Formats: sequence, C-alpha cells, structure tokens
Amino acid sequence: DEQQRTSDSRLYDLNDWETKLLQCYEGTAEHPVFIALAETVKRLRIPIEPLKDLLVAFKRDVLQNRYETFDDLLSYCQCSANPVGRLVLMIFGYRDEQLNKLSDNICTALQLANFWQDIAVDAEKNRLYLPLEDMQRFGFTIDDWKRKSFNAKFKELLKFQVARTKELFYLGADLPSLVDKDLQLELKLVWFGGMSMLRKIEKAGYDVFTKRPKLSTSNKVGILIRGLFINNLSQYNRKKKQWDLT
Repeated sequence: DEQQRTSDSRLYDLNDWETKLLQCYEGTAEHPVFIALAETVKRLRIPIEPLKDLLVAFKRDVLQNRYETFDDLLSYCQCSANPVGRLVLMIFGYRDEQLNKLSDNICTALQLANFWQDIAVDAEKNRLYLPLEDMQRFGFTIDDWKRKSFNAKFKELLKFQVARTKELFYLGADLPSLVDKDLQLELKLVWFGGMSMLRKIEKAGYDVFTKRPKLSTSNKVGILIRGLFINNLSQYNRKKKQWDLT
C-alpha cells in the first residue's frame, strides 16, 4: 500500500488480485498463491468475505488519505483489521459471533494504537488518520499536522483518541478467557502489547512527533510475563484503574 507507483497501477493490481480470489473460490485458480489458498479455505471452511474486505481496505488506502469522522475511520478498520482477527478465530475452529465481536474490538483498537504511534511517520506519506472532526473540535489544524507541531491542542486531541482506543481494548478483554489454551497466550500478548503502546504514548506526554513511541525489550518481557501469568483480562475491564496505574 506504499505510494511507489501510480494509483492506477496499484488499483489495477488489486483488482487483478480480487479476480484471482474469485477464481480461487470458483475452483479455477491458476496462480500458485491462490491454488494453495483454495486448499486452505476448503479445508477450514473459510468464507470469501473477510478476504474480500481486506482487498477493499487496500483499495481504500490508494484512494483515501483523510477521514472525516471517527465512524469513517472505524469503517476502514472494519475491513483492514477486523477480518484478520476473524480469520485467526476460524483457523482455530471458532465461529461464534460473540467471539467475533470481541475480536473486532481488539483488532480495531490495535489498529488505532498503531495509527496514533505512527502519526509522524504517516505525515511523511500524506496520510492522516486523526478524524478531521476531532481535529476541528480541539483546534488542531491541518497546517499544524503538516508542521508536526506538538502543542497543548494536539496533546488534548491525542489524549482523547488514546482514551477511546483503550475503551475498545476493554470491550474485547473477555476474549482470551473464552478460547482454548492453544490461542489464549497469543491473544493476551496482542492485548497487552496494544495497551502497552498506549501507555507508552501517555508516558511520552502524547508527543509522538519528537520521537516515535516503540516498545523496548523490557516492555516486551513485561508483556510476555503478563501473558503467561494473568489468565483473566476481564479484571482490567472491571477495574480499569488497575491497568492505568501500572
């Protein structure tokens, strides 16, 4: 999805990829990737919709680099992030809609956390994931963003985005306890990893322009320890301050 070629060229290839995906499900695939995929989706009974949604998101990356509202941004995450979690659940044999919704919350939150982490990086690519309506609400302008101006308005804007992202992580916190142990650890690591990134942003005073927040080795060790020894993430949903103060 990088901008190293023209938009028309990228869209042409994505449309071609979608044609190959349809051939995969019709049993007429010729491309080796889709021949292999056809065997997998048949064996695991994976529907085409989540894979098509990913292509929708890729095409949207080519055509759109601004999001007017938070709901508009969530609709992008619905195609770009949520299908990944649903595919993982299907691979492990889970097809419960309750689990899918919990997964959607975590996947969307993880994508948003990455957006807030990479605000400065995305600015270099002229990609803005901060909703324009929120920027207007807090008085942070497009020119401010282009200049990478860290000021009180931006701090309050990003603080607002981090808080709403944490709420989504909390809404998905029950998921690991509802699956078997073969998937629990991975889900807990994802959850703690995303929340740790948000804490990293908070501890930096929300200044993601001066230095890109990233998890250190010690942070990753802490995430692993939490993942190994904390079995019920729903406690963080009920007692949010327990996480927020760590």
